[in-house]
This record gives sequence, structure tokens and C-alpha cells, in this order.
Amino acid sequence: MIAKDLRSGVEQLGNMIAEARCIVPFTGAGISTECGIPDFRSPGGLWTRNRPIAFDEFVASADARAEAWRRRFAMEEIFAAARPGRGHRALASLYKAGKTPAIITQNIDNLHQASGFKADDVIELHGNTTYARCIGCGQAYDLPWVRARFEEAGTAPDCTVCEEPVKTATISFGQSMPEDAMRRATELAQSCDLFLAIGSSLVVWPAAGFPLMAKNCGAKLVIINNEPTEQDDVADLVIRFDIGETLGPFVGN
Repeated sequence: MIAKDLRSGVEQLGNMIAEARCIVPFTGAGISTECGIPDFRSPGGLWTRNRPIAFDEFVASADARAEAWRRRFAMEEIFAAARPGRGHRALASLYKAGKTPAIITQNIDNLHQASGFKADDVIELHGNTTYARCIGCGQAYDLPWVRARFEEAGTAPDCTVCEEPVKTATISFGQSMPEDAMRRATELAQSCDLFLAIGSSLVVWPAAGFPLMAKNCGAKLVIINNEPTEQDDVADLVIRFDIGETLGPFVGN
């Protein structure tokens, strides 16, 4: 069912939230756009300006590694200034109320943690851009360390432990999905009775499979996204209105 207007959509969503025992939110880039973080596919999005650098290209090319870090540092002010929006705060309210055990996200911006979710309860399918990791041994590095060495040498730094390349702790195209995050997301999708897909185009797999998995396991499925998705036909409720306005009434509830 597609909500005919915002008011009726919010009312239906509220009823479903009230009736649910276990709610699992699944978020994409759309929930963070009101926080000043651009999405990827929309006009003006990140991928319309720069093609993504695949993992194998990052590994093979020093120039690609340097370009990846240049892009990340160019975005630093945006990520550093971003604060959780109404959508983040509403989901954190459900979490604090005990309705939501954890959240699954495609986002890399750390805003769910900043909104009040414990880090262990944010299932990051695509990693996190607020710190870095060695692609070999997994050693973690903070971004100021990376930037200082990048600016000093003019090249992307290697790990001080094993000398493999250091990249943001995100999952690039062609990179293996994080096994623990995928396992936990699967368990959540299979055990909830209400699954909220918020701000995701639902075209990036395997992440896009989780709403369908939840639906097939008996959960009600709600999709909140400005644009239509390929899964709208199977959803119990589709709300095609602004995410902040849709979820704003649930902040603090």
C-alpha cells in the first residue's frame, strides 16, 4: 500500500510501530541527506561527479590509492560537521525504548552511533569512513594520522605493521562483505516482525536482499524513500515523502 499523503502514512506507520514486538531498521544514504551528506546515485550525487574506485584498482595502483584519499579528505569537513537528523533520532528513540535491538545500515557516516546507538548494535554492511584500516592485517588508524603522512609524502600510507595499503574502513566495490555484519543482519531480518527500509534505493546487493528476507520470514515491510524502489510491490506500506518529516513525529517517543 502506497500512502496517499504524509499524514496518513505517518499514522499507519505509528500503528505498525505500536503493534510490533521487534523492529529492525535498515538505512541507506537518504536518511543522511538532511544532515548535509550527499548520496551516491541522485543528480549531483557522489558517483555522478566521480566514478567509484573499485577495490582491486585501489590495491593495484598507487595513483588510485592517492586519489581515493584525496577524495576522502575533500569530504572531511562535510562528515565532521554532520549531526544526526530527525530520522536518526527517531530510530534511536525506538532503540532506547527497547523496540529495536540493533540497526542495519549501508551508511558509512557514523551518525547512528552519534544518535545514541551503541557501536556494537550498528550493523555496518558497507563499513565506516570515519577511520581507516590496513587491508592486510586489519590494524586500525585514525584519519589525522593518515592525513599527516599523506601530506608529508604525497602518497597514500602503508601499514606500519605489515606494510600493506591503508584505506578507509569502508567496503569498496569488489571487496568482500564483512562476514560478521552479514551474519548478524541475517539473524535480525529473520527474527523481526517489522522491517523498516529507509532511504535506500534497494539496488545494491547483497544488502538489498534483507528487506525481502524479512518479508519472507513473516515480518511486515515498510519502505520510506523519496523515489520508487523495485521492492515497493511487496511492501505492506510505502511512504514516498521526506524521511525527516516522516520520522520526525517519532523522535522522543
